[in-house]
Amino acid sequence: MSSDPADSRTNDLQDAVLDSLDVGHFLDGLCRHAAQSLGEGEEVLCGITLLRDRKAATVASSSESARKMDEVQYSYDDGPCLSAAREQATVDIPDVEREARWPEYMDAISGHGMRSILAVPFDLAGDAKAALNLYSDAPNKFGNEAMERARAYAGEASRSLRLAVRIAHHSEHAEDLATAMESRTAIDIAIGIIMCQSRCSQTDAFEYLKKASSHRNVKLRDLAGQIVASSNANSQPATHFDH
Repeated sequence: MSSDPADSRTNDLQDAVLDSLDVGHFLDGLCRHAAQSLGEGEEVLCGITLLRDRKAATVASSSESARKMDEVQYSYDDGPCLSAAREQATVDIPDVEREARWPEYMDAISGHGMRSILAVPFDLAGDAKAALNLYSDAPNKFGNEAMERARAYAGEASRSLRLAVRIAHHSEHAEDLATAMESRTAIDIAIGIIMCQSRCSQTDAFEYLKKASSHRNVKLRDLAGQIVASSNANSQPATHFDH
């Protein structure tokens, strides 16, 4: 049986994926595992910054404290973790109090008790970019060995994170599609109601709905929903694909 630490980390990540209830659960577990394995018995905070559509967000963290440290950086829209993700390069801050880059951010993060930071990019091979963020209240916490371990860890986790981002993207697309379908159904039903009430054609009913929407400054789908609700207060429109 192999005793290679890299094999052990890979097996742990595979177990985390299999045991996870959802994408968020898996990523939080990944952060906790990274914080524990790279902390070497001392507390280390870990978060994952994801950049999509020019927006930064912490998609997972080892703790609420780790999430707050990431959010401090987002308020400045720049810093080691964001740079690591954007430039796809490792950023090491041995001592926050001696770092000349990002002075305002360094003052802020120092005020939270952090002294060293290490940010390692993930390879997502797409438009999305991400970085593994590590924080410690001890200066010079992340030496060369820790840096190599963090890079190896991020490399091994990149494939899993790519899958997680892909799943999240498809889930968001499915939710958007379901919302669009529901809106279309409400509009179709509203048009039918107008046709019955006004004894007009489908085209005329749709034109009436569009003009009313513009005149009242109400979105078409919202006005359609109001018409359906007022027609039958006890009924909610359902898509034709519901079972």
